[in-house]
Amino acid sequence: MAAARPKLKATERSAFGSRTTRRLRREGFVPGVVYAGGEEARAFQADAHDIGLFIAEGHALFDLEIGEEDAVPVVVKEEQRHPVRGHLMHLDCQQVNLSVEIQADVSIELEGVEDSPGVKEGGIMEHVVREITIEALPEAIPDGITVDVSAMIIGDTVQLDTIDPPEGVKFMADNPEEVTIATLNPPKIVEEEPEVETETEVIGEESAEGAEPSSGDDDSSDGGDDGDEG
Repeated sequence: MAAARPKLKATERSAFGSRTTRRLRREGFVPGVVYAGGEEARAFQADAHDIGLFIAEGHALFDLEIGEEDAVPVVVKEEQRHPVRGHLMHLDCQQVNLSVEIQADVSIELEGVEDSPGVKEGGIMEHVVREITIEALPEAIPDGITVDVSAMIIGDTVQLDTIDPPEGVKFMADNPEEVTIATLNPPKIVEEEPEVETETEVIGEESAEGAEPSSGDDDSSDGGDDGDEG
């Protein structure tokens, strides 16, 4: 028996326009649209806190229930977020047919970073590609793909062609051998800067110590000039 899909509950949205959208957001709602192939798109709104937490969980496929309508399976088509605060401002969903394969973007997570010998030696793990496009039936789309890097040493690289996709999933990359997921780089060498300021102070002190005081001849010369003037 297949596990129940997570469900997002929303209410129908009948008012549109930028002014209405701003008012909705001030009142604590996030507007959204669900597209359904050749059918007319439906607008909805959901509590900003609830939908923010739900989307943050990263569900690849979920049921969307608008008002009293039957829930329909959807995937996230596009998220619009605030450029500074990062909170969700608008959500586009796509209704899917569970028997037809679709393409979707899924995140790639690295596992075992701290356990890798290279990192323990001071190497720097660089996570290059963090998302990959896949093709699969909607119910086979994973929430994410985990790559084990616990055996990597300095100089190692993980390419997409070395990763086995989950069952029923295909990676949509023309040249997977050229898609770099992660690299383990040597530690950065920090060159010590010469203590210029300290050396300058020493040189200045030596100059001050080596300087001779003004001679008394200068004083007598000044005195002689005064006498001549007298």
